[in-house]
Amino acid sequence: MKKICFYFQIHQPYRLKRYRFFNIGRDHYYYDDFSNEDILQQIASRSYVPANKMLLDLINATNGEFRFAISVSGVALDQMEIHAPEVIDGLKKLSRTGAVEFLAETYSHSLSSLVDPIEFQKQVKRQAEKIKLLFDQEPKVLRNTELIYSDDIADLAYSMGYTKMISEGAKSILSWRSPNFVYKSENQPNLKLLLRNTQFSDDISLRFSDYTWKEYPLTADKYMSWIAATSPEEEVFNLFMNYETLGNLQPSHSGIFEFVKALPKFAKDKGIGFATPSEIMDLHKPVGTISVPSPISWADEERDLSRWLGNTLQRSAFNTLYEVSERVRMTNDRRLKQDWSYLQTSDHFYYMSTKHFYDGSNHSLFSPYQSPYDAFNNYMNVLSDFIERVKAQYPDTVDNEELNSLLTTIHNQELEIKKLQSELNKVLSDNEAMLVKKKSKPKISNVKEKK
Repeated sequence: MKKICFYFQIHQPYRLKRYRFFNIGRDHYYYDDFSNEDILQQIASRSYVPANKMLLDLINATNGEFRFAISVSGVALDQMEIHAPEVIDGLKKLSRTGAVEFLAETYSHSLSSLVDPIEFQKQVKRQAEKIKLLFDQEPKVLRNTELIYSDDIADLAYSMGYTKMISEGAKSILSWRSPNFVYKSENQPNLKLLLRNTQFSDDISLRFSDYTWKEYPLTADKYMSWIAATSPEEEVFNLFMNYETLGNLQPSHSGIFEFVKALPKFAKDKGIGFATPSEIMDLHKPVGTISVPSPISWADEERDLSRWLGNTLQRSAFNTLYEVSERVRMTNDRRLKQDWSYLQTSDHFYYMSTKHFYDGSNHSLFSPYQSPYDAFNNYMNVLSDFIERVKAQYPDTVDNEELNSLLTTIHNQELEIKKLQSELNKVLSDNEAMLVKKKSKPKISNVKEKK
């Protein structure tokens, strides 16, 4: 039986305010609170809230047969808790149905997997803990930021205990093969992989409302007919897309909600079901191995990292940021750690992209900056102030190894002091108890009874 595996990404970055060179050293707050709140509430109203309701209704109407997966970045959840708690309430309702699987990803929606394995592992663990706290699920499937994947990342994921991942069905790794099967990592054979069906996913997420497309308008009946007409051996159809496809990237007047509502009916008529990533990978055995020496993603035609690290501006900012990663991990300053988390978000590097900038590409619509160079200058001003704050705690004159040793010594001394303090408190407590016992003991008279 053919199965459709829907996966939706939810992410919103903390956009930076206009931060000028003269702010460095004076202003340590970096975020555009007005824009972040305004944009999130608009998207929540147009997309997240109605999509949550529609999908919940679909699950209930089909008695749980309509199933899918969601991944939410930690930075998006942080903002929703403040500005759009109704979105989280809707996601909780979806989770309680048992038909929605929540996936693990990096908390900051970062590119840390490319250069900083320790940071990557910390972020994935933190995001999984947040998912458990809010939605009472322990993620079993990992999806990296923007579906970025490579053999090295497979090693990282498996070392963390993950045996299931999802990524992009890029032609560069599939060649003649179809994405409509379960695969496994070549260097980690116990790590199963689901690969995005680019064509079927983009038919919905990119082309649905494009009236110049030869298949416009796309109906649920037509769409399910395409899937039903594929080879009988192809049983897994991975449709991965941004959650904003529902109501924002594809506006409600395009008929996107009606299209999705109709999918279960026409799927059932053609003997097609729905399943979550875990269910697919538990049910199907891998048909082959996938080797990915260089990282892939789900961005652009190239399916590579060029959208985030394709020019010297992006690489310079990226390298400068991660040069201080070890020192940030040493600090106990909560504000510094929070800024470190938010500054890692991949969107900051995306805004610096010069790909298609001059051809009027839709990519520029997502940027709050007038140009990639404006994005770079603003980010580097913020980063300069952030690095100054890090250096104020840990000067450059002390190298990382020496500093780490010193901090370890201090930490051990603190533990020893706590231990001695605990022992002292116990002695004082015992002495106090003995005094109380002595005072409460009845006195014996020394006067002899007269005869």
